[in-house]
This record gives sequence, structure tokens and C-alpha cells, in this order.
Amino acid sequence: MELNTEPARILTRTARTSRFGEVMYREDEPFEFRWGLPGFAALRSFVVLSVGSQQPFVWLQSLDRPEIAIPLVDPWAIFEDYDPRLPAVTASVMEIERADDFCMMCVTVVGEGADDFSVNLLAPIVFNLRTRIGRQVMLEDSVYAVRTPVPRTVEAVRKEATSA
Repeated sequence: MELNTEPARILTRTARTSRFGEVMYREDEPFEFRWGLPGFAALRSFVVLSVGSQQPFVWLQSLDRPEIAIPLVDPWAIFEDYDPRLPAVTASVMEIERADDFCMMCVTVVGEGADDFSVNLLAPIVFNLRTRIGRQVMLEDSVYAVRTPVPRTVEAVRKEATSA
């Protein structure tokens, strides 16, 4: 019996999106949102897309509906003192075993002006990086708001992120 010594191949897939055109992603990259997302209950499969010029912002692109892409941000890139308290049941439901199993991002809401945007700090999206499960989680006993205005311009945030 011979052993296969070739490295495992990671298959890539292509998705056509209305915002980004055709995008490629690895077969193991999508996150499953078993419980859907508020306003998008039927959508289950998403990939996170990073656009270099838009750091620290990323896009949660639906693989179920190409026209749905939700802007997200690393909340600590804007709100250094962000201190969310996830409900105790989150670790169990999300199959989180260790601290390095997960990360959190927050939905960004863009208003009419270039500097008119806010971040939903009350309900971050939790990503289990190990199992590829995602879920938006409402914080318990929180002082945070659904629409927390961003105190600085997007450009200032980008400059800080690229100079670090």
C-alpha cells in the first residue's frame, strides 16, 4: 500500500456578486449562519471579503443572494474601550471551546453623508473560526446602542489602521 504524499488541495469556488463582481473563495471559508441574521432569516451561507483600501472594514457577502453584502468593522479599531459581555449560553450554542476559537465584528450602518455612519455595538456578530459558524448575538445588560455614531471620519480610521 502506498501513501499519498501530495499536499492536500484546497478547492476554490467562485461567486458572482452584485457589489464586487466575481469573487473567489476557498471551499472551507464560508460561515454558516444556522439562525440566519435579523432581516435576512433565510440566508445561511456567507464569506467575509476584505477590500484592502477599506480597512478596518470588511464585507459579509451572502452566497445565497449575490446582492446582499453587509459592511462589518472590528469594533476595537474604532472604539478602543469596547468591552462586550456575551451571554453565558453563547459559548455553548456557538461551540466555542477556547478564546482563540472566535472573533467578533460589528455591523456598520452607512448614512447619507460620507462621514455619516454608525456601528451596532449592542449586537456583534460572533464568528467561530474553528467550526465556521456565525451568529449575531445581543449583549446582556449592555450600555451599548444599536446605532453608535462613529466619532471619527472613515479616513482617519483607515489612516490609523494602515500606519500601525
